[in-house]
Amino acid sequence: MVEITGVLPRSRADRAGIRSGDILLEINSYPIRDVLDYRFRLAEKTVVLKLHRGPEILEVKIRKDTYDDIGLEFGTPLMDRKHRCENACVFCFIDQNPKGMRDTIYFKDDDSRLSFLHGNYITLTNLQKEDIDRIIEMHISPVNISVHTTNPELRVRMMKNKRSGEVLGYLDMLYEAGTLMRGQIVLCRSINDGAELERTMTDLSRYYPVMDSVSIVPCGLTGHREGLYHIDPFSAEECRQVISQVAEFNKRFGNTMFYASDEFYVKGNVDLPDEEYYGEYPQIENGVGLLTSFGTEFMGALGRIETDEFTGERKVSVATGEAAFAFISKLTGEAEKKFPGFTCMVYSVRNDFFGGEVTVSGLLTGGDIQRQLKGKDLGETLFLPRTSLRAEGDLFLDDMSPGELSSELGVPVAFNDNDGADFLYNILGI
Repeated sequence: MVEITGVLPRSRADRAGIRSGDILLEINSYPIRDVLDYRFRLAEKTVVLKLHRGPEILEVKIRKDTYDDIGLEFGTPLMDRKHRCENACVFCFIDQNPKGMRDTIYFKDDDSRLSFLHGNYITLTNLQKEDIDRIIEMHISPVNISVHTTNPELRVRMMKNKRSGEVLGYLDMLYEAGTLMRGQIVLCRSINDGAELERTMTDLSRYYPVMDSVSIVPCGLTGHREGLYHIDPFSAEECRQVISQVAEFNKRFGNTMFYASDEFYVKGNVDLPDEEYYGEYPQIENGVGLLTSFGTEFMGALGRIETDEFTGERKVSVATGEAAFAFISKLTGEAEKKFPGFTCMVYSVRNDFFGGEVTVSGLLTGGDIQRQLKGKDLGETLFLPRTSLRAEGDLFLDDMSPGELSSELGVPVAFNDNDGADFLYNILGI
């Protein structure tokens, strides 16, 4: 049951007499617990809502087109609280956050509904068989799953949850139902790499093509791991070995199912695969093929812009993480060659806030940017990755606002999405 917190004026629910404060119990005799129940059961031409209002139980019938909304509002997007992660993974990034950040930074979610709605990855340890049955019944897909290893005993040791091994059986249930799955392996040196990675890829390959892709990403290591399980970073040579192991497995398997993330290529100083390798980029949100996609979009747009579309002089700057510095510098250099009046300074910002091995642009903080770029030639605008801001777009991870950063540096600050063409148009100002 869920409390209704608002009813849109003149909506079907409003015309049917539903009020804010009513408790929604059922739709068409099915209990409603959260947004998934609500949206699934609402997809009928006739819906009968059972409501609790004070001492009364009411039933309201509404007729509509199959997928039309009826105008109800609820207290949270999930119509329920987020499900907190019940694991204590040895590689958990949240455990490595500096102290003193806002409370929401330290919340660990492991929520199957967020997997469907926002693409979050889940470990399955929060789920029971009835939850898997609901996923199958509602045809929820894709289900994004943090697998890490298919060795049950090792998975328990890595995730510090006694259910970690047994819930791997849910993969069989989802596979048999034809539910699209996408996997993730957070690779930890000397823990689940090497022979264990080979075992995991072998085990997961039998779910192909229902599990259509699996990303392999290196464990993120900050400088705040005091008291945590010791994990060493991958060396450049070890990154190359991972790339080679994944490529050789795909070749033997006969399909490109497993993808090493861009971080392995950058740190291993290995050329990125071309666009054809990534196909439809099924794992791009997991840092797989992001640089290739960005570069392809950038160079495609650069080729389409006529030289007379940019005239005059323009000088701007771009700040990026250490990992993407050489890549971004190469792209902006191509733009400078085509347009002689254009100058773009690219600055690599070291992540002092998180420290350790953190080099990605999405974890840059306002304070690090401010301290390292103060007094630098930033041109007429400083461009930053939008991923360095929280979802609301108003604060960096250290709670500095874009306005504060702009004031400190004395230059307007603008943000780019992960789209190479838009990035080019923005820095050129056209």
